[in-house]
Amino acid sequence: MHAVDSAVTPGNWDHYRSAVVDVRFPDRTVHVEPRPAGTAGGFFPEAAGGGAVHVITAWNPYGRTAPADANARAQTLLLDEVRRRGLAWWSAVGGDAGGTHREESVAVVGLSDAAARDLGRRFGQDAVFAWTPGAWRVLACGTDAVAVSGWTNSENGRGAGPR
Repeated sequence: MHAVDSAVTPGNWDHYRSAVVDVRFPDRTVHVEPRPAGTAGGFFPEAAGGGAVHVITAWNPYGRTAPADANARAQTLLLDEVRRRGLAWWSAVGGDAGGTHREESVAVVGLSDAAARDLGRRFGQDAVFAWTPGAWRVLACGTDAVAVSGWTNSENGRGAGPR
């Protein structure tokens, strides 16, 4: 399902490769799931202009479960940084396909892969996601490792307001 461009990957790499993300757009919430490379189907935001939507969290730095208040503080700092940079963004939640592990995140337009990795690294993250019209990629923050897959998504309900 996934191609990996480097042998040096974080310890939780398999979890990141199979993670799903819910992105809350103004008019819908979209559930994005990895699929075999070459697969791309469903809604992709026009606001991205065909570029990448990077999904980044500040939760549970260094792969260690943090208390809820620490995660909330870190996520607020991440959102402050995204706002300071004037980037378009939507609220997101990433986690495992079974829904047992969920982390508040932000889906950001306007970053390069290098800038998204740097931002993830600044908040102690092993990896960030890059969603494009043609691929779903997991980008390691500490190395050049990239896992490439396809994606599909489904829509449900109304999303959060615009940012």
